[in-house]
Amino acid sequence: MKSFLARTFDIRAGEFRIVFVLSLLLLGNTVARQMTGIVGISDLINTAGPNQTLTVNGINAVMIFITALLASLIIDRFHRVDLLKWTTFGFAMVFVATDVVYLLRASTQVVAAIVYLMSQQQWLLFPMFFWVLANDIFEVVQAKRLIPVIGSWSFIGKMLGIAITLLPAALFRAGWLETNELTLGMVIRLNVLFYLAAFLLITIGLRRVNIRELDAGEETVQESLSEGWDFVRQVASYRLLLLAIVAVAVCDVIVEYRFFVVAKSSIVEPVAYKEFYSLYLLAAAILSFAVQGFATGRLIQRLQLKNTFLIQPILAFASSVAMIASPGMVSTTISSWLLKVSRNTVDEATRKAYQGFVPEERRGRVALFTDNFAPAVGMLIAALLGIAAVTLCERIGFTDSFYVYLGITVLFAGLAVWFIMRMRASYDDSLFNWRLKRRKRGGDLLKDIEF
Repeated sequence: MKSFLARTFDIRAGEFRIVFVLSLLLLGNTVARQMTGIVGISDLINTAGPNQTLTVNGINAVMIFITALLASLIIDRFHRVDLLKWTTFGFAMVFVATDVVYLLRASTQVVAAIVYLMSQQQWLLFPMFFWVLANDIFEVVQAKRLIPVIGSWSFIGKMLGIAITLLPAALFRAGWLETNELTLGMVIRLNVLFYLAAFLLITIGLRRVNIRELDAGEETVQESLSEGWDFVRQVASYRLLLLAIVAVAVCDVIVEYRFFVVAKSSIVEPVAYKEFYSLYLLAAAILSFAVQGFATGRLIQRLQLKNTFLIQPILAFASSVAMIASPGMVSTTISSWLLKVSRNTVDEATRKAYQGFVPEERRGRVALFTDNFAPAVGMLIAALLGIAAVTLCERIGFTDSFYVYLGITVLFAGLAVWFIMRMRASYDDSLFNWRLKRRKRGGDLLKDIEF
């Protein structure tokens, strides 16, 4: 079995154990995040309506800023393994506190919003620490080969998480369960169990990982942010990439909001809506797994990193135009679905691999901007513009507000394409920027990189 997996995914001698442990951690976090995301957003929409997702996304953006500011103080000051280990323990304790709120019979809308917000932290905070650790373990050439392989296991996690959300309905129909849905309480307690198990896995499975110790000098928030911002500002390709990430994040939020509006208007019954959303995500997860495991790495190798960055902005533009031209359920679902698949495969793997060029002592700070601050800015812009568009259209009696907010996504998608085109022009020069100089591990870096 080990030999088969090694041949299939091009895992070489000495790499299997660490790839297995990292894959299992990513898989588990994805299972937990998938459950919280599905149940949280479904219960929120069922109780408060799709418009509340824009408000929650605005709150989420602020939370990401706060979390990232705190993370900036520790991400490059502590051992990467310890950082990931105590992050999992922290998640477990937060879900314990959420369970207390749930048991005190807080409103479903409030608990659903908390669970959904936690799913977003699971999506950003855990992967940020996880991929910084992975990039510290692997050389750049290894990262380009193994990161897509490890990332593919998150899609298995998605399928498992979705299966768990669908299981109660199947058992209810068979007469084996008294409830036909995965409740908020069930999701909260399953998350507590997972993160405690992940804490133990990291403690045991990664205790022998050899990573260069970083300088843990005293540093203020301002100093930490300045280091990361100076890097992004002075390396042209990273600066332009950051702007593109902001623009694409605006498109992601508004396109998903449009999907929620259309889907909820077509499927009113709460449990049926949750099942539909689960199946929608299941289809995306299956395709994403196939693309990530067997196509992403080869696509990056063939097109080169600087060219694969163009895929997501172009798809965001095409999805927005398709939704405007055909506002029905089928077109909206397919457009949103394809954008999600691309974001979770080629776009994510490309950005993670590109972080491998950043020296270890700066990588965590730079990741804060590309993985946290930039998406948060985009989410906040999308929430504010989306709420403004919907509110204005309601006040003037314009019933087709989707023309307005999808028009915004077309504009931002176009901006993202422009930023990436400029980034491509400065890509080669940026690789020789003095800020990319690092301690070499096992030979000359540029000699090993396949351009």
